Amino acid sequence: MLLIHPPVTKPCEPPAGIAKLCGALSSYGVAVEVLDANLEGLLDLLRHPVLASSDTWTQRALRHLSGHLSSLKERKTYRQIDRYKRAVNDVNRVLERMAIPLGAHLSLANYQHLDLSPTRSGDLIRAAERPEENLFYPYFRKRVLEFIQEKNPSLVGLSLNYLSQALSAFAMVGFLKKEVPGLPLVLGGGLVTSWMRRPGWTNPFNGLVDHLVPGPGEGPLLSILGLERGEERETSEQHTVPNYDLFPLDEYLSPGVVLPYSASSGCYWNKCSFCPEKAEGNPYVPIPGKRVVGDLHGLIKKHRPALIHLVDNAISPALLKVISENPLGVSWYGFARMTHPLTDADFCIALKQSGCVMLKLGLESGEQEVIDQMQKGISLGEASAVLKNLKKAGIATYVYLLFGTPPEGEEEARKTLEFVVTHHEDIDFLNVAIFNLPVYGPDSKQLDTRVFYEGDLSLYVDFEHPKGWNRKKVRQFLDKEFGRHPAIAEILRRDPPVFTSNHAPFFVMSR
Repeated sequence: MLLIHPPVTKPCEPPAGIAKLCGALSSYGVAVEVLDANLEGLLDLLRHPVLASSDTWTQRALRHLSGHLSSLKERKTYRQIDRYKRAVNDVNRVLERMAIPLGAHLSLANYQHLDLSPTRSGDLIRAAERPEENLFYPYFRKRVLEFIQEKNPSLVGLSLNYLSQALSAFAMVGFLKKEVPGLPLVLGGGLVTSWMRRPGWTNPFNGLVDHLVPGPGEGPLLSILGLERGEERETSEQHTVPNYDLFPLDEYLSPGVVLPYSASSGCYWNKCSFCPEKAEGNPYVPIPGKRVVGDLHGLIKKHRPALIHLVDNAISPALLKVISENPLGVSWYGFARMTHPLTDADFCIALKQSGCVMLKLGLESGEQEVIDQMQKGISLGEASAVLKNLKKAGIATYVYLLFGTPPEGEEEARKTLEFVVTHHEDIDFLNVAIFNLPVYGPDSKQLDTRVFYEGDLSLYVDFEHPKGWNRKKVRQFLDKEFGRHPAIAEILRRDPPVFTSNHAPFFVMSR
């Protein structure tokens, strides 16, 4: 079987989902091949840049392009944010200029088309009907076909997790249908799961994609391949270790190997009002902590990574405790909730000693009533203690804020500003986002909604804010007030462009 990771996502680490599938399928004796078409496709474009015209900035970027790509893989670059920003922005400039003649926008993290939308099934079908119009077509026309002819897989699976991958994924699907018409195609991943968990879902891709797989793909793929999955394999204790052997680990744009690892599916809290895991009904299934640590020690010994990325929606308190008692021996980071056990200063010190260099933390708001209505299950007092404890322990914080939620108004937004300013010395990085209302979430039934992204596959809707705090006002507040406060502006300037939290740990490690 061939598993493909289509463009475009951040090319800084191997895809966790495919690595997990590799481990599971291999344990059943399935011969698996992997093609990271995202990494390969982006590098192929950058190694053979073709531009219709170029200005001074683009010419300069082209001259330094090879050096920029190399510098993103060197630790010394992460000691100078300005040097790093120039490298990323110059690489993006070349990609952007290459995409313009094809009516597309391209960066190291995104691919969009001016006329085709990934939220419209008709546009995805059109992308499949005209694959030659895709920016990556010259790459996958040659590479994918050669790969299939050499490996002769009985099944091809494409992992589709983000909207930025959808147009290219369907262009590849259309190409394969034309060139290898008898080869079955499977489409899975987070975005496919979200589509299929929508109420009233009907499949618009019949005849184009042979199988759509929501949720974890191990069981369905084994069934498609005609293999039975034993009942004992359904428990988390019997899970298999991710397999990274088939990935070009040294080619990713990071200063050292980064291994993503998922210690659970779903979310252990699973109560936030805006949570897609809750809306989609995805159960929480953790891997026992001792098994996680055992897996990680084995992977670290084998691949000698510079960084472990725990990709869980939130690392459970139980797993944090196990890791604190069993240091990994390498740096690691992940997402955690701003509550116990991080409210314990001694525990945070132990976590630092285990290798933790950064934690991503979902605060969302600096107003307690907003937090409560969002059912976050944290208090501002706890959040304050967590930030101070992590700072003292030497663990960096990447704090997530969400503006424009239904319970928030302008007054509440200013409370968030005040909270951030008060704690600015304890916050290393900020992710500032504007709220999107899930089309099938509980709030969408109580609010006056309207079209946000047009298309039958859209996952979000716009809404009439109950406090008049609409997106335009939120954006103005963020641009003219929040982002211009000196204390906050200083934090925002530290954020690595494009790669954001994926590269932020390396700046911490390089201090």
